[in-house]
Amino acid sequence: MYEITPRQLDILRIIIEEYINTAEPVGSEMLDKKYNLGVSPATIRNEMVQLVRNGFLRQPHISSGRIPTPKALKLYVKELMREQDLSVAEEVSIKERIWDVRDHLDDLLHEATRALADKTRCVGLAVTNEHKSYHSGYFHLLDEPEFFDIDVTKTVFILLEEAQQLLNILNQSQDEHHTHILLGDDFEDKHLYPVGIVFSDFTLGPIQGSIGVIGPNRLNFPYVIPIVRHLSRTIQDVTQNLY
Repeated sequence: MYEITPRQLDILRIIIEEYINTAEPVGSEMLDKKYNLGVSPATIRNEMVQLVRNGFLRQPHISSGRIPTPKALKLYVKELMREQDLSVAEEVSIKERIWDVRDHLDDLLHEATRALADKTRCVGLAVTNEHKSYHSGYFHLLDEPEFFDIDVTKTVFILLEEAQQLLNILNQSQDEHHTHILLGDDFEDKHLYPVGIVFSDFTLGPIQGSIGVIGPNRLNFPYVIPIVRHLSRTIQDVTQNLY
């Protein structure tokens, strides 16, 4: 399926995880010094060149390092990452946060988005087929370099305020999976290229919706994906027979 070798996969995984943690382009010298890859720096550079040619890495014009493309990030999520296990304490704390408001849908989804924002340090979002949207944690975006670009930040804020537009975007990723990811070219607006969305669907009686997070495309996927999935399922569990 992919024009990529096992060694290139290993290099790509390391680059992605470095980029997720630092938001900085990754160079071959750093890889050679920090990781025991068992090959020469020249070989690492050659492999990175091939990864660029095959669309997995790109080079920002002012840097000698490389950053992963949306194609690479999707490959990472699908084949390379290892999801973090949520602790029992964390699962209980999430349930406790939404338990007392479970019979009021607006309060429930407001509190759920706040919980996601607090846990992931991204914007928590939810939208329903009633064309209602909920969001929390805008300030987290201002800490991320991707949102130093005012056009990117403005586009995200407008998107969050437009329930129908948000629904249209999320509906692009309806497949057999419970949790969905939108990155880069999945968005028609160029200002959303550095943005990532992870969300899960839920059903509460006649109400259908999605809940998740929006942030930079280098989201901490190993943690964000399981916590979004868990919160979506918890919403349904605590509201059984209420809707």
